Amino acid sequence: MFLRRAISAILATAAILLLAATPPATAAPFTSKCLAVAENLSPVMRASYRVAELANNEVRLTFVGHSTFIIESRMGIRIATDYAGWHGLGPIPDVVTMNHAHDTHYTDTPDPAIKHVLRGWNPNGGWAEHNLTVGDVYIRNVPTNIRTWSEAGMEKFGNSIFIFEVAGLCIGHLGHLHHVLTSQQLGQIGQLDVVMVAVEGVFTLDHDGVVKVLMELRARIVIPMHFFGSLDGFGERLRETHDVDVSKTRTEVMSMATMPGKPKKLRRPRY
Repeated sequence: MFLRRAISAILATAAILLLAATPPATAAPFTSKCLAVAENLSPVMRASYRVAELANNEVRLTFVGHSTFIIESRMGIRIATDYAGWHGLGPIPDVVTMNHAHDTHYTDTPDPAIKHVLRGWNPNGGWAEHNLTVGDVYIRNVPTNIRTWSEAGMEKFGNSIFIFEVAGLCIGHLGHLHHVLTSQQLGQIGQLDVVMVAVEGVFTLDHDGVVKVLMELRARIVIPMHFFGSLDGFGERLRETHDVDVSKTRTEVMSMATMPGKPKKLRRPRY
């Protein structure tokens, strides 16, 4: 059974996002596979912690709950997404990513044993910028805005889309996404193979917006997260463009060789 975390705050629904305020593209110290691919495209667990060793060019994704996944690489690098202080079973992650929407997506007191704590916002103002290689994983981010209770109704760059390039795959975690993406943001993300997206449709981007973002990203596997209750409604929205595959476990091992032939595919984790 998946652990479902209750949301800790309600977002203001009438807030307006200023999408034009996006940080410029910056050079990365690592050659990004998914950006290179995009340039060539036309526009558009309650048991003991023992898991099978990954083969070359494989990556393991485990749904922990809410928006937290554990990503594990062939070299044993462990990453927890939208980390709020709990990462399920297994060793302390080497890397955690966090976003500023609610305290179900970040913690001010991460375990000091975590080597790399990547906040999706800049506490000192401006935007967060990450270009990090850890073992066989390259991690970068693309900032987005979030709604708030403040008078402005928005926190600029309070969220980040984190992109993990591992095992020849480009895996994107959209975080607490509140708005459709600009052409600049789409260009900075590049071509994704796998995308994790919030689909509850109220506290984050609504379903029409989610579908628009997914069609623009063109990822071959879509993994829903940040949901409360049934996923049937969202699954029906994507049946025209996606095969709906219900996962029988909370863990998936993926590789380029096992990517579906159809451009997009929805995988629905059990809970």
